[in-house]
This record gives sequence, C-alpha cells and structure tokens, in this order.
Amino acid sequence: MIPVKICGITSQNNAWMAVNYGASSIGMIFHEGSPRYVHPQNVVEWIDEISGQVKKVGVFVNEKIEVVQSITNKLNLDYIQLHGNESPEYCAQMIKPVIKVIRVDKHVGNSVFKGYNVHAFLMDTYEKGKPGGTGESFNWDFISGLKINTPIILSGGLNPDNILHGIDEVKPAAVDVNSGVESSPGKKDEDKMKKLFDMLKNIESHSNVFNDTILKESDEL
Repeated sequence: MIPVKICGITSQNNAWMAVNYGASSIGMIFHEGSPRYVHPQNVVEWIDEISGQVKKVGVFVNEKIEVVQSITNKLNLDYIQLHGNESPEYCAQMIKPVIKVIRVDKHVGNSVFKGYNVHAFLMDTYEKGKPGGTGESFNWDFISGLKINTPIILSGGLNPDNILHGIDEVKPAAVDVNSGVESSPGKKDEDKMKKLFDMLKNIESHSNVFNDTILKESDEL
C-alpha cells in the first residue's frame, strides 16, 4: 500500500484508529492557530504507547527553533514537518528529517526547491492567510510534471472520493490526509478512515518515505 500519513491527530483514540487501519505515520499539529492544535503535554500522555507502531510527525509553523527541538525531543518525534516560510538554513538546523511544505496555487517550477536538503516535500493547497488545513485540493496539473529527486507527499483536500485521481495525476511517494477522514476538525471518522484505506490497499509506491531517513540532495537540481 502507498504510505499514508494521517494528520491532525488530537487524541489517543484517533492515533490508534490510524495505526489499526495501516497508516505509515501520524501528524500532530503544534501550531496554536490551527483548529487541530494539540498541546504537547496532552500528547505525552499516550505517545509512548504507539512508539514502534507508526512514525510520528510534529507539524510546526514558523516556530522558534528551540521550541521545535524541545517538543521533538520530549515526544521522541521521527520527523519534523515545517508548514511556514522556513528557509533552507532553518531546515538544516533541525534534529530530525524534515518534511517541507510547499503551498501550491500555480505551476511550481524546480526553482522553488532550490537550496533545500530535506527528506521530503509535502504539496498542500495555498490559501491566503492560512498555513494549511484548508480542506480544499489544488490543481494537480501544477505539479504533475515536476522532476526532482526528493520524494513528494501529496496533500490538500484529499478524501476517499478523490484520492485515487490525485495519486494517478501526481504519482507521489506518499499521501497525507486530514479533513478528508474527519467528522469535525480534530475528530477522525472511522467509516471514512476505513473507506480510505480500503481504496488504497492495492496502490503501491516505489518506497516508503516514512522508513527511509536518507536526506535527498534537492539542491542539485
């Protein structure tokens, strides 16, 4: 099955739901402006129970480096997802592999990735004034012709009804789903989750981006 990241996890119940259906990773959002924000201390109460079952991703937006490092260490996160305007220099200071988010609203050229030496790029929908989590998809044609060495994770409004089309158009290394498997912000819906994973069980990827921790030299473009 193609690697799946379920993001916006706010509770132990939601975390186990994702794990039990076959998620490769789960994402916790530590940006207070998000409706899916979860306080790190609340995550401490259950994170150890799923360690070894799934990769853990912390999502941050233009956060102070020392805060990112502290939360990463406290929760023993596997990846750091940066959803703001973080520079290549900022990313290089992270203590775990970085997933850098690119917000898409027009055709994306290779120059956008210049200088970043990160684990993967996550393509999300651009909406002015919002760092992400819009629940809307973008025009997949904008990135379908990209030729970069760094793995691409497709995100942005994916749900059981459109995810196969998105995978066919973009051919990503992995997919990231959030609102598409929710009944309300921060509350995952088991029926939607089951439907999503049932649809993806026969979709393959050339590798599991959430198991490979080798950084890609995207700045060699």
